[in-house]
Amino acid sequence: MENRMNARHVALDILIQWEERDGYSNLLLNESLNRSRLGARDRGLATELVYGTVQRRNTLDWILNSLLKQDLSTLDVWVAQLLRLSVYQMRYLDKIPSRAAVHEAVDIAKQRGHKGVAGLVNGVLRSYLRRKEEWRLPDPPKTVREWALAYSHPKWMVRRFQAVYGEEEARRILEADNRPPEISLRTQPLKNGRKALMDDLQGEYPEAQIRPSLLSEQGIVFRGGGNPAASPLYREGRFTIQDESSMLVSELVAPRPGQRGADLCAAPGGKSTHLAEQMRDQGDLFAYDFHPHKVRLIEENAERLGLSSIEAEAEDARRLPEKSGKSFDFVLLDAPCSGLGVIRRKPDIKWRKEPREIDELVRLQKELLEAAAELIVAGGVLVYSTCTMEPRENEEQIRDFLRTHPDFSIDPSFENRLPEAVRQKGWLRKNGVQILPHHFGSDGFFITRLIRNE
Repeated sequence: MENRMNARHVALDILIQWEERDGYSNLLLNESLNRSRLGARDRGLATELVYGTVQRRNTLDWILNSLLKQDLSTLDVWVAQLLRLSVYQMRYLDKIPSRAAVHEAVDIAKQRGHKGVAGLVNGVLRSYLRRKEEWRLPDPPKTVREWALAYSHPKWMVRRFQAVYGEEEARRILEADNRPPEISLRTQPLKNGRKALMDDLQGEYPEAQIRPSLLSEQGIVFRGGGNPAASPLYREGRFTIQDESSMLVSELVAPRPGQRGADLCAAPGGKSTHLAEQMRDQGDLFAYDFHPHKVRLIEENAERLGLSSIEAEAEDARRLPEKSGKSFDFVLLDAPCSGLGVIRRKPDIKWRKEPREIDELVRLQKELLEAAAELIVAGGVLVYSTCTMEPRENEEQIRDFLRTHPDFSIDPSFENRLPEAVRQKGWLRKNGVQILPHHFGSDGFFITRLIRNE
């Protein structure tokens, strides 16, 4: 019981910080777990409680506002988050008996507040147990409101996914968004092969399920059994943590040793280091990022992986054509975007992103594409990618770019460069490929490969 209480205390503290500091749950979780003394099982419980409570935020609030005499938002932050966390356990988890969850929540309330708060928590949660059938939703849901509550997404996002992808595909996207993300690793091929790394990881984590990625020849999917980022193999630079869809981006650039290339929005350096590995660390790779404090992250990643061909600089990529005087054989623009493809990893996006922000991002992406086009030599390659599923940021963005840049065209070999699994399951578009979260259990990504005509 004590360990479980510790896991709940850690989860509650993270949720309080998330609310008060407007932080990202994944970053707060990593910071807190690294400071905590929780064992592997309790780290897993704390992670599940944090992500689940944030993922299901609107559904939990719908329930709690029906149980409370006042609006949930009027309670102290810690009390509201304790109630959300507790109802989440009782509604969505079957590992712990509901009455035990109530008892532990009341104990936490007694430790952190006064008797009246403990009484409130006890009354609300026991009332939920008695009345939980009242919050059953139609299956399948019919109205947008029912969809939003059943799948725990904002209504505007439900409407948009339905409009773009149709109801069946939208349902699959929304369901996938609420599943825990898998961990995927990228082998450092200059230090070890994928098979050798998989064998060493299995030896270190015998309970883990480890398999090769379908999307990348360097990729490994790691499920259960521990945290590979804590492994000596990670510190030795034998692999890095990166989503499978993200790995595909640099592989579609397909740089060659000795080339000169640029990654325009590079931090924290996952794609930059991948490009350098593909170049066998031979050539010149310039990694630019707008935020000076993030440049160090690129450098640290390159150092850990033993890569010396990367030169990281703080720069607004939109100004590069006039400031750098450089031209490149290839440019990667992994553009700032709405992030709708990474909701599994960053559930905060659901509740903090507004539709109007997408219009601003579309304008920024256009400016970045304009700059990228000026940097590429004749015959050179421009790969554009985003971790979103919004057509205005993806295929429509590229359609508009090609209309105003007749010297660029979609690489005719693009489809053949895709892994067979992506050709079979991905949404192939005229202007690129759209990977959805349920296709491979990876992030939602759009990727295209353009050539500057000679």
